[in-house]
Amino acid sequence: MALLQADLGITQSFNRPHVSNDNPFSEAHFKTAKYAPEFPGRFGSLEDARAWGSPFFDRYNNEHHHSGLGWMTPADVHFARVEQVREIRQGALDAAHDAHPERFVRKPPLAPTPPKAVWINPPVESVLAH
Repeated sequence: MALLQADLGITQSFNRPHVSNDNPFSEAHFKTAKYAPEFPGRFGSLEDARAWGSPFFDRYNNEHHHSGLGWMTPADVHFARVEQVREIRQGALDAAHDAHPERFVRKPPLAPTPPKAVWINPPVESVLAH
């Protein structure tokens, strides 16, 4: 694993050993993969793992809508399509509200937006500013 990480330019961090939430983003991603219905549990070879992983990650990045990203896909966020997708969704929500305002008792619906930034350990300035 250390060689693979070095090949990928990843620096290992041992500053918090035995802490399960050292990188909650990668931990969450591992859980998503392991709990996928088609996850085999064990791979017979590196090629088997790559054959399973390639379509999984393509689907995860391009089709799976994430609650933490305002129900956008990672690709929507990465390729700056958030406003375009949000405008389309808002148009559909506005049409639904106009057609049946009685279904929306509190206020007209708003299409969600992803957060501006996501931090594991926010810089001190960000913590103080909020």
